[in-house]
Amino acid sequence: MTVVEQSGFTGKIAALGDRAVLGTGIEIAEIQVRGAGNARLVRVYIDKPQGVTHGDCELVSERLGKLLDEEDIVPDGSYTLEVSSLGIERKLSKPRDFERVVGRKIWLAIERPGESRTSLEGTLANFADGLWIAQPFHDMRIDVVSVERHGCHTFVSPARRSNPLEKTV
Repeated sequence: MTVVEQSGFTGKIAALGDRAVLGTGIEIAEIQVRGAGNARLVRVYIDKPQGVTHGDCELVSERLGKLLDEEDIVPDGSYTLEVSSLGIERKLSKPRDFERVVGRKIWLAIERPGESRTSLEGTLANFADGLWIAQPFHDMRIDVVSVERHGCHTFVSPARRSNPLEKTV
């Protein structure tokens, strides 16, 4: 699970979120906490291998909302809880995210400070020892550890770009 705001408060929400999804096959993918006081927003993104339904969002919202109220961990007691799926054009960052899209078309953008953005589109053929991208004329291996070590940002989407003719320079 990715926690956007690192704090004891967010960690407590994550623990309650794990309790809320216990036994459902749903996982808490990301938690964002924004604002303060009456304007505090707790946004929880969920995921499930077979896809997230409205019912899944409703279930997690009910369970997590009840736990948040029972445990009374929200400062000032006032918050808005939003629960939703990551969506089709999601950022994939954990190994299990990549494993779920093996065999599907992905778009990969790598950005290095001071350099132009590199974009690739192809089928994710494997994720055992890096990203293996199958392209029409050749396959390419991308070392994820090396990319992270050099300060690159990697965004992968299992969906096609909105404009397949768009080229990044």
